This record gives sequence, C-alpha cells and structure tokens, in this order.
Amino acid sequence: MADLQLGRLTLRETMSFTESAYQGWSLHINGLEVCPMLTREETWDRFDGVLGGQGALVQAVWEEKQERNGYYTISSASGEVKDRKRQGITEIAWKISLQRHGRDTDVDLESRLSGAVRQNDFSLVGERWSAPAIGAYAYYTGPAAPGLLTRTSTDGDITVYRGIPVGVNPRWGCRVEDFLRGRVRVLSLGTERVGTAHPLVTDDWEMSNGLVRVRPLTSGGSLEVASFTAAAWRPKVWWIDVGGIQVGSWDSASVLRNDLEQCVVRLAAARSPVGRVYLDLTLRRGSRIIEAFLQRGDSGTLAAYLATAETLTNNTGYLVRSSDDADGNRVTIGSARSYTPQANGGLTKSSVTVLDFYLGVVAGGAAAVAGDQGQHLRDQYIGALPETVAAVRR
Repeated sequence: MADLQLGRLTLRETMSFTESAYQGWSLHINGLEVCPMLTREETWDRFDGVLGGQGALVQAVWEEKQERNGYYTISSASGEVKDRKRQGITEIAWKISLQRHGRDTDVDLESRLSGAVRQNDFSLVGERWSAPAIGAYAYYTGPAAPGLLTRTSTDGDITVYRGIPVGVNPRWGCRVEDFLRGRVRVLSLGTERVGTAHPLVTDDWEMSNGLVRVRPLTSGGSLEVASFTAAAWRPKVWWIDVGGIQVGSWDSASVLRNDLEQCVVRLAAARSPVGRVYLDLTLRRGSRIIEAFLQRGDSGTLAAYLATAETLTNNTGYLVRSSDDADGNRVTIGSARSYTPQANGGLTKSSVTVLDFYLGVVAGGAAAVAGDQGQHLRDQYIGALPETVAAVRR
C-alpha cells in the first residue's frame, strides 16, 4: 500500500479522490487506518493528527499520484471510529478536504511576521530574524537584503536571516520534499505529535528544533535544556524556583501551538498548600534558545538558575558564562525585564507574578561567530516576532 505524506502525517494513500473548482481548487480525499495493521496507539495518533491539522498549511507528497504533489491548506477534516473489540479490530475512516495552492514551482512561502519586538527595560530595539525550512531557496525581503547565519542542526545546516527590514514579510521557495526539514517537533513517548489535541506524558516528552532540545525532569532539576554543538547534544540542567521552592516535577504538560515554525508547550505544577504555577516554553525554527514565560497567581519571587553552579557575568539584559565550558560553549540566560543575578548562575525577580526569560548557550564560546554571540542571542530574543507561514502564488 502506498503512502501519502501530508504535513507531518503519514497516511495510507487513497485509491481515488475527487476535485472541484468552485471558488478555488479543492481536493477531497478519504482513507482507512486499521488496527492491528497499525498499533492501536498509531491508529489513534493518525486520527488525532487528521483532526488536529484543520487550517494548517501542509505539503502533500503522493507516492503514486505525484501529479498532485504541492502545497495545500486543510480546509476540513472528519473521521469515523469503528471499534470491534471482540475481533480486536479498530477502524478509523477519515475524510480531508484540501484547498490547493499549487506545485512548489508555482508557489512561494511567506513568513508573515506580525506584532512588535518585546517590551524591555533596557531600551533595546532587538533584531528581526527568521529561519525558513532547510533547503529553502530565493529568500526575498525586497531591496534591503538581510544578513545570513548558518547553524548546524540534527537535520543539517539551517540558514537564519538576520536584520529583516521592518514591515517586510519574507518570501521563499521550497521543494515539498524539504518543507519539513529543520522543523520544530513535540514528541511524547518518542513519537512526534501533530496538532494540539494529543496528550503529553508529563514526564516523557521533549521539544526540539535540531539546535535546542528541552525535556522535563523529575529529580535534580526542573528542566534539561540541551544544545546541539560539535555534532552532539550538550545538556544543562535548570531549576525553576517559585517563592524559594524548586519545582521538582510537573503535574501536567500540554501543547498550545504545534507548527513547523514554532511550538509552545505549557507546563503546570501545584503549589502547597494551594495554587499553581505555569511555565510556557516556546521554540522557533532556527533558534538557539528556549523562550520561557513563568507565572504564579500571587505576587512573590520567581527565579531560574543552573542546578550545577557556574560563574556567569552580568550584561545588559543577559548573563553569560565567563569562560568556555568542557564542551567549548558558554551557558547563557536573559530576560526582557530587569532582574537580579542568582548566585548559581541565573536570574531572580521579587514581588512579581510573571517572569520572562530565555535559556541556551553561546555555541563555540569565545570563538562564537557573529549571530551566535551572547548579545546577539539577547537581541534575537527581544526581536523575535510571531510568525505564520502562508502559501502565495508567484
């Protein structure tokens, strides 16, 4: 049986499909996923992925119908579940309607950058940047060309475009085969999740873009943040601290956004005797840092710091290790708001209900290239804009 790659979903290629051209070109497909041909978990994952893709821009790569390869938006999706327990069979019949944009030779992808740079206490203007999929070509920002930075990820070399002019939405070309490369991923139990409906196993999930990876911890720290440098993952362990009490484990994890260019995971932990704390973690395609937003219900102290102490030097809006570590990197943490350095290597803020910060490393330490140095990571954090990728005809 042939496969259809639809976004991050792999589905059994439908034997037939219908098309219509009323107020746009639409394609209608249907298929059947069956357990035990797939495991029960795989079957339900595909079902949740079909429904969770509603409204998403996807690439379609057909194994047998290559004439219809191209970019589409999922305009509607539905499914029917038949669970025949006595026979040990679960059948999921799905239907998807796709709005056709065109082949990759006819379509540009547009990074729509909206909003303003982060408000900050340091009068920083930040740096507008974005990173298209690995393999993207003909990146266009009008008459003012951006700077280029190459970062090596687990997916290959990804290009980050720096200094994008204000008010410009970059356009770029991309073969459908390359559209997923360099994407941000959310995994649970080792399986990549599609959409936001999938539950995350609280102590067994990760989010990664091939440059940075974050995982939860249940002892010795709140989070592990690893950076991919020198062809290996280099982990650092961090504590999240609320009112002087370290978050030793998380009670829940959920996905708020799950797109190729950006994912957001929300963690929650109970406070004693009552209350809760939220930590929202954001990762963007091409970024070397994890962005974090920590919230508590009442006013008090919030902090983030290394589980194993390192000496960090305080600069405007960020702290960075004063010398290279054993991996040749320098750990860094920063915030858009004023803070007090924490002795273990981190930051703290009192009498607040929220704390924004970022975590990562200066890859290459003293030899870091322009764009990967401490102040550049800070500027990219301040200047990171909400991004949505759309398809437009050339």
